[in-house]
Amino acid sequence: MAHRASASTPSAPVPATFLDPITFGDLLRVASASDYARWEDQIRRTGGCSDPIHLTGWVLHKDKTTGEPLHHYSTADEPGGRLRLACGNRRASRCPSCAWTYAGDTYHLIRAGLAGDDRRDIPATVREHPRVFATLTAPSFGPVHNRPDHGACRCGTQHPSDAPELGAALDPGTYDYAGAVLFNNHAGQLWQRFTTRLRREIAGRVGLSRRELSDHLRVSYGKVAEFQKRGALHFHAVVRLDGPEGPGTPPPAWATVDLLTEALRAAAAHSYTSVSVPAAEDQPARTFRWGRQLDVRPVKAFGDGSDITEQAVASYVAKYATKAAENTGTLDRRIGELAELDRHQVPDHTRRLITACRDLDGLYPDRRLWAWAHMLGFRGHFSSKSRTYSTTLGALRQERADYRAAQDASAQGLDDREPDTVLVLTDWQYAGHGHTPGEAALAATIARDLQTNRETARDALQNEGSTA
Repeated sequence: MAHRASASTPSAPVPATFLDPITFGDLLRVASASDYARWEDQIRRTGGCSDPIHLTGWVLHKDKTTGEPLHHYSTADEPGGRLRLACGNRRASRCPSCAWTYAGDTYHLIRAGLAGDDRRDIPATVREHPRVFATLTAPSFGPVHNRPDHGACRCGTQHPSDAPELGAALDPGTYDYAGAVLFNNHAGQLWQRFTTRLRREIAGRVGLSRRELSDHLRVSYGKVAEFQKRGALHFHAVVRLDGPEGPGTPPPAWATVDLLTEALRAAAAHSYTSVSVPAAEDQPARTFRWGRQLDVRPVKAFGDGSDITEQAVASYVAKYATKAAENTGTLDRRIGELAELDRHQVPDHTRRLITACRDLDGLYPDRRLWAWAHMLGFRGHFSSKSRTYSTTLGALRQERADYRAAQDASAQGLDDREPDTVLVLTDWQYAGHGHTPGEAALAATIARDLQTNRETARDALQNEGSTA
């Protein structure tokens, strides 16, 4: 790891009027330290991470043949004797900067499956494949305060968009809180059944068996989960039809957007696409299906006047990939006891959903409802994709890691050596995480600067592309 002291001046201190005396004093301590430039460089390399991982240790590069030391790095010379790495948390509520990176990766993953990406072996001809953007919703568990397109809420009020009561039950006494969290808990299984049925619906419409279908066509998808304000999940999914070998092969001529749309609607409504939950003490047996609202729209190329463009869909999916259930007022971590809800002023509707998770945990122990009460029962992946939809998040992260490694090798004078000729010895120890109060304030300023620079560069590239 190369020592690359930042040539920039310290970030502008946050005004004292916005900071308590302890934080402001600590901020001045950090900003006036002799090694501030190196601390700032570390934080910039993490992207302004709000909860960096601290490591202590060393790295030694040696020539494999002669044993000659080529480069040595130790955290003993770092600020506080530590190296700081980005936490990598995807939740925007935990670390906005790492979530911004995660959202960017998700955007490229989804868009590559829509527009192609030669660097990742996804041909541009994938644009010619049938693809739609579908939203599958949860069923009703009782009326809630909302903002209908026409008229007022059922309570008689026209709620503003930021009204705190939106999504809350009109009558908490009759709302099915148990059903809501059990639906969330089984939503992943419901999606699996849906994708299985979708293939059968496509095969049946063209006179093939499901096994025969795989010789002609492959169904690919990328999806993300979103919590509605009422605390119920729905899924947004890009669904695409490929040839039998994936995105590199064209689908048969009979595979059309209309066929895909019809099959999606039939699969969502079919009795097979359901999950049964047995009765338990005071809980009735339940069968969960998707809600009646199903939106399926074709994805168009950029510039044809459609709202559902490749860029718009990729941006929409990326936006929700960094969120969880926080918009309902729940916590973004596991809950130890219900008393925590009082300390964090969790809204009553959300509190009832969390309490339902606790009460049902003993009735359905295999579902681990209390462990996932902060997610209102949901325990699946917020974003996922089929194997051949596009690249992977791991591959995107590896590209970034390889780029950084090449930068460091150049700074260390090792870029002209074959990797097989260099022996790398390391010793790393975990030494904690996070910032002091003053460091947190400065890191937040650095993160804002980095995001502004990135957005400016992105806008410039988009403007250049639109005028080319």
